[in-house]
Amino acid sequence: MRLLWGGEGDPAANQVIADFVSAHIPGCSRGFADFTTMGVLDNAALVAGVVYHNYAPEAGVIELSAASTSKRWLTRPVLRAMFGYPFDEIGCQMIVLRVSERNAGMIAIAERFGFSPHRIPRLRGRDEAEILFTLTDNAWRAHPANRR
Repeated sequence: MRLLWGGEGDPAANQVIADFVSAHIPGCSRGFADFTTMGVLDNAALVAGVVYHNYAPEAGVIELSAASTSKRWLTRPVLRAMFGYPFDEIGCQMIVLRVSERNAGMIAIAERFGFSPHRIPRLRGRDEAEILFTLTDNAWRAHPANRR
């Protein structure tokens, strides 16, 4: 697995990765605005993407959206890069992740990585709740993935 960073340094890659992520998240057809991305390549194929958006620098908070077509993408180096960007590079103190209450797989992943869940009824529509997961820099630094 190899990382590909989008953002201002590579606007074309930034858009390709964001389009990949939005295409794989139900209800995300409008895409993203004002974002930076990280892609994960398996050989030359894009197999996963992370979009960092809704950045509030005054609060030190950023939202993360991710999607993949491979279960092999969440390696320790990818995790360190994925969380290193918001926590280490731009100094965030918290990440927010929005997940449908119906997405059991992503809920399990978020909980495994130390995110705290906050269920909000009807946030995805009349008949569907959304879970806002939060992960603080302290919780991430204490996570076993950071042990050498």
